[in-house]
Amino acid sequence: MAQQTNFGDLTFIGRESRIARWFARPFKRFLAVEAAGGVLLLIATAAALIWVNSPWGDSYDDFWNTSVNLFVGDIEIFGGHSLADFVNDALMALFFFVVGLEIKRELVDGQLRNPRDAALPAFAAIGGMVVPAALYLVFNAGGPGQSGWGIPMATDIAFAVGIVSLLGDRIPRRLKIFLLSLAIVDDIGAIIVIALFYSSGISFGWMAATAILIALVLLLKQLRVWYIPIYVLIGAVIWWTTYRSGVHATIAGVILGLITPARPLQSEDDTRTIARWLRDKPEVFPIDVRYASFRIRESVSVAERLETALHPITSFAVIPLFALANAGVRMNGDIISAALKSPVTWGIMVGLVVGKTVGVTVFSLVAARLKLAKMPSAMSLRRLVGLAMISGIGFTVSLFVSNLAFSADDYADDHSGDDEQALVVDLSADGVAAAETDGSGGGPIEDNAKIGILFASIIASIGGLLILSGADGDDDDDD
Repeated sequence: MAQQTNFGDLTFIGRESRIARWFARPFKRFLAVEAAGGVLLLIATAAALIWVNSPWGDSYDDFWNTSVNLFVGDIEIFGGHSLADFVNDALMALFFFVVGLEIKRELVDGQLRNPRDAALPAFAAIGGMVVPAALYLVFNAGGPGQSGWGIPMATDIAFAVGIVSLLGDRIPRRLKIFLLSLAIVDDIGAIIVIALFYSSGISFGWMAATAILIALVLLLKQLRVWYIPIYVLIGAVIWWTTYRSGVHATIAGVILGLITPARPLQSEDDTRTIARWLRDKPEVFPIDVRYASFRIRESVSVAERLETALHPITSFAVIPLFALANAGVRMNGDIISAALKSPVTWGIMVGLVVGKTVGVTVFSLVAARLKLAKMPSAMSLRRLVGLAMISGIGFTVSLFVSNLAFSADDYADDHSGDDEQALVVDLSADGVAAAETDGSGGGPIEDNAKIGILFASIIASIGGLLILSGADGDDDDDD
């Protein structure tokens, strides 16, 4: 019982000090729990709301509006934008790179590999995108908030999976995989929507440069060049050329994730052979260890290694930072009352809560009835409705699309001809646009959208949990 692992006592976390036993190891176990990312996201959201509504609320805006300018020599990499924009455009590209890796893994060796297995979450995701967008437009078609139709299409993987994991074994693993696959297909749809509808001022010269660099990555991959720093350098340049092209820079992360090799160079049998060779070698030299280490490491694909390395960074740093930068919306009785008069708020809330629940449920049932997809045996109607409502937790990607749809400059340009009641630009001493309203008597349109996203995600979380927690008596067959 002295040692729990072969080499745990070589590091601080494996020692028997009080800090290691009472803090380090419990914290490590917490980070390994599925719900941990969602918990940190929730904490960051609460921190943003408390900060912006505190007596020091002005410092929230001042901090995130800090100008960020990055240059390499005389070349401007990122300039003329705020710290919040840097988080949304640069750091979120890393998050979308991990999303691309997850999609690639599912397509190559996961639930989406088999068309028959992928059919049900695919149909469910389509329903969960089309119906919410349609319901949003019922409230906002022809109005200043029309461009926000993509907001209620999103599903937040971290929150959705985290909420379901709170129910433990009461939800069969196959149904958790269904929700995860649905969310991944949903992400594919969100990526397409962002690329096609929320990019502006396209520069075909920069797009051509991006295409050439992507072709270079594919060529290096074909030549079996496996030196990661080369790809990191080229990937950084691809992000920059995508950013300059007018296509949202996060799309570069998705593309790089999708073209990352998802199959290992070394088979498991060959790996075992190498391990036995090293074990049985009469005399082992450092070069033998390096050779065996490389061969054994290559039994795990590059995509899986990168996902394992980057997932904690995006889940426990990038996404909470994104929430801290974007979830800060001033809340009081007057602001909430104003938001509840806004068709944008109601379009998002109805879209995420009702649209997701109805869309996912109906499209899944129709696909199963028409024998276009097979329903898991553990999937009762109650569980399907509960999971469908959980998918209405749009949070991260919904906030992201909201920023794209209602960013101050683009929104002002797109609606410059609307009724002057629909767009109010209040210039502060800095000359920064402070408020754009939706003409309904509600508050600033982006704040209305954020309030709608927050309220809808809370309702979807609680409603989904209540529905699923009452499904214990259903058949738990996990086939």
